[in-house]
Amino acid sequence: MTVTGPDFIALQVRDLPRAAAFYEQYLGLRRLPAGPPGAVVFATEPVAFAVREPLPGVDLDAGRPGLGVALWLHSTDSQALHDALAAAGVPIVTPPFDGPFGRTFTFTDPDGYAVTIHDKP
Repeated sequence: MTVTGPDFIALQVRDLPRAAAFYEQYLGLRRLPAGPPGAVVFATEPVAFAVREPLPGVDLDAGRPGLGVALWLHSTDSQALHDALAAAGVPIVTPPFDGPFGRTFTFTDPDGYAVTIHDKP
C-alpha cells in the first residue's frame, strides 16, 4: 500500500460565499457544478481545490490559518495576476521575483491564508 500524492486540497473559511467569490473573481477559478455540502469545489488540475465551511472544532480566529502549510498554485501569467490582485487591494506578502519556479509571488486571501503563485509550466 502506497500513497501516491495529494488528491484534494480544501481551505476552511469563515464566509463560504465570500471566499468562493474571491477565488473566482481574482484567480479566475471555475466552480464545479456540484460539490459536497458546505463546500465549493473548483475545476483545477491535477489536484482538486475547494473552500469549505470549518469542520467542527476548528477555530479560524485562534491564529493565522494555514500556519506551517505552503499552498502553491500555478498561473499562466503570474505577473499579470499579481498586478490585478495588487490593484484590487489584495495584500501581497512577497512581491514578484524570478526563481526556480518562474515568476513567483505570495498574497493573502480574505481568511489570511498565504497563497504562493508561480508560472513555471
